[in-house]
Amino acid sequence: MAQRWQTTGCALYGRAEKFCAVTLIYARRGYRLSMQNANPSIPNPDQIRRAPKVLLHDHLDGGLRPGTIVDIARATGYDGLPETDAAKLGEWFRAAADSGSLERYLETFAHTCAVMQTEQALIRVAAECAEDLAADGVVYAEIRYAPEQHLERGLTLEQVVEAVNKGFRQGERRAREDGNRIRVGALLTAMRHAARSQEIAELANRYRDLGVVGFDIAGAEAGYPPTRHLDAFEYLKRENNHFTIHAGEAFGLPSIWQALQWCGADRLGHGVRIIDDIQTDEQGGPVKLGRLASYVRDKRVPLEMCPTSNLQTGAAASYREHPIGLLRRLHFRVTVNTDNRLMSGTSMSAEFGHLVEAFGYTLDDMQWFTVNAMKSAFIPFDERLAMINEVIKPGYAELKAEWLFERAAAATPLVSGSTADEG
Repeated sequence: MAQRWQTTGCALYGRAEKFCAVTLIYARRGYRLSMQNANPSIPNPDQIRRAPKVLLHDHLDGGLRPGTIVDIARATGYDGLPETDAAKLGEWFRAAADSGSLERYLETFAHTCAVMQTEQALIRVAAECAEDLAADGVVYAEIRYAPEQHLERGLTLEQVVEAVNKGFRQGERRAREDGNRIRVGALLTAMRHAARSQEIAELANRYRDLGVVGFDIAGAEAGYPPTRHLDAFEYLKRENNHFTIHAGEAFGLPSIWQALQWCGADRLGHGVRIIDDIQTDEQGGPVKLGRLASYVRDKRVPLEMCPTSNLQTGAAASYREHPIGLLRRLHFRVTVNTDNRLMSGTSMSAEFGHLVEAFGYTLDDMQWFTVNAMKSAFIPFDERLAMINEVIKPGYAELKAEWLFERAAAATPLVSGSTADEG
């Protein structure tokens, strides 16, 4: 019986070897433990929400509240929304993103960008973004947006950046008033199909000490390689500035190779196709990394993975089959992100919830992903270190200790009032 229980316990929790080791020790000594006792650090939904989280890949125009879209559209006279009821509009966004149609998916951003064309709209959207993330347990976030997509009503690039920065600061203050702490930095994005990357890179550099922490390029990978924007990347390197590049989401290994070896990206936006350079043996044999995959792992290149979004775009068939499971076991610098919270109907808590269900991840795993992300953030080293040691690790330590007190309380017999009086 003990031997059978050992095998089952390790099969269920094979991704948490240290808990399996404890299980085996106790089983050999003749103790019987429940599965819950064997691994008390598997988080429940409430713990996932309360756990400190770090978000590196989230699009401002992909995370609006449906009610805000309706309000701004009404106030600004935008009449192109497919629905004017907030609940129905939220459902439409998710259905369009899940449709498998690129045209419908891109249409969702046409609507969100259409209501982000005034200073007050940008302030509101940015403030609500910070508040929503803080309420979900995010303590640090880098939110990206393309200033060039918010100029239709006469704003300048500088006015767009200043409005978004103002909104983030408002959101941070409101979050603190609600008992939540968050710090938000902005990433300025240039669109791959446009010709303004140098201009946006210079804009990011001018505002680097005023709320902007880095630069990004986004848009369709096929036909628009990152090397089209080499001048912008060379400029940022000369200025000692940070940048990430959307690569390896749909186009594959050449996109990743160019982003790293030609452009010098600090991080990879998605990078999920690095799995194409890893050979696995279905019979459980050794895993073999190609030269590019080895480089990415050896150099600790951060991968900004967005599981739900990757399922929507076909990069993975299911959460259980998502490459993040293998990449985590191989100790790549993997991070967990949301991409577009509105279109994916997701949050950081939801993303981690899916991974806990798919891979049996524990609070230790969540902490590992979170520390990875904080190490990879575009803020100074001493500030990253302080966030890890003073916010993230203490937060997880407290969560991991909760089971001790809950179990002690459950095991303590209640004493009736009369009995207590007699004592």
